[in-house]
Parts: sequence; structure tokens; C-alpha cells
Amino acid sequence: MQPVNASPAKPNMPDKPAESILVFAYGNPSRGDDALGPLLAERLENCCQQPGVKFVSDFQLQIEHATDLHECERVLLIDAAAALQQPCQFFRVLEQTQTQYTTHGMTPGQLLSVYRQVYQQPAPATFMLALRGTRFNLGEPLSSAAKISLQSGFELAQALLAAHSTQVWDKLTHQAE
Repeated sequence: MQPVNASPAKPNMPDKPAESILVFAYGNPSRGDDALGPLLAERLENCCQQPGVKFVSDFQLQIEHATDLHECERVLLIDAAAALQQPCQFFRVLEQTQTQYTTHGMTPGQLLSVYRQVYQQPAPATFMLALRGTRFNLGEPLSSAAKISLQSGFELAQALLAAHSTQVWDKLTHQAE
């Protein structure tokens, strides 16, 4: 009997990593409509289990959050906004340089600037989903306007997470104007 000439096993080649999307929501759940960002992220995380999507929530954006953006292809920031006329607004965030930072939060554009400084490269494509809020006092429940915004934001965010390219997100920003 001749030995069988078995070919060596192929090494396990890792599959191409899934597209990395960061959903970063911020706001204070104890301040009425300021809870919109974290509430929407929690709702998305509970129903939209997709590989390559990670969720982060915090009270506000801070310098340290630049590390959360690292190795992401796209970032979706979610926050409440008092000045909106419509239930939600979706737009691309542009880098905004600032020479000093505080421990009391920062703008999304400033976060992208910190990312560039830390990693010596442009930040990933970053978009904002702003949700209309009207009441932000401590201990208040969500307003009726915020509940409508939450549902509108949820529907738009589901479509965003189902989209497979930054170009689709860019097109959706133009439709939301």
C-alpha cells in the first residue's frame, strides 16, 4: 500500500474584516430630551445586531473619544438638538480646529481635529444625526416632540446601518436637507 500524498492543510486565512461602523450617542438620560441620543443607540443596539457595528454612549464628547473612532470606516454621532424645526437632521461633520480644550465636552468637529492630531491622519467619515428636543431640565420625561424625533431617527438610522457605503450616507445627507 502506498502512502497517500496528502497536501498540507491550508492555514486559516482570516476573512476580510467586516466594515466597521461606530454609533456614538451622547446626552444626559436625566435631563429630559437630552436622553434622545442614548435612547436611540440602545434601541438600535437591541434590534440591529450587525457584525462590524459597535455602540458607545456617554454624557458628552470628550478628547478621549478620539480613540473610539480609530479603525472605523464610518461614524454616526447621535445627539439631541434644541434648534431643529424638523424631527431629525442628518449631515456630515467637518473637522473644526480648536487651540484649547476643556473637560466639559467638545463639538463633533473638534473631536475630528483631535483624531487627526493623535493619529496623524484624517478621521473616518463622520456624520451627525441630530434629534429635535424641546425640554432639557433635570428629571423631566421625554417630550411628545422628542418621542416623534426618536421614531424618525430610528427609521433613518436603520436605513443608514443597512447601507453599505459612505457614498450612500452622503446621498442621504442631501435628501435630508
